[in-house]
Amino acid sequence: MEINSVLNTGIQGFQQATERANQAAQDIAGQQVTDSKVDSVNSKDLTTSIVELKQAEIGAKANAKVIQTASDVVGSLLDVTA
Repeated sequence: MEINSVLNTGIQGFQQATERANQAAQDIAGQQVTDSKVDSVNSKDLTTSIVELKQAEIGAKANAKVIQTASDVVGSLLDVTA
């Protein structure tokens, strides 16, 4: 597997995680509360959106590590050839 391929995979995964996080955040912000009672919020939709936001966070962190590892490998290869 080529380093560029790994790097591109990490970048694409990070972008997808960012998009999922933005969508989940919009869903959370879009929840309508009719009064101050907890019952007035659709807790199923809110819970689902919070879980999706957390999944996006974990995905972004994992892909950031992929990007960092690919960068480290390139750095090591450059050090070896120097």
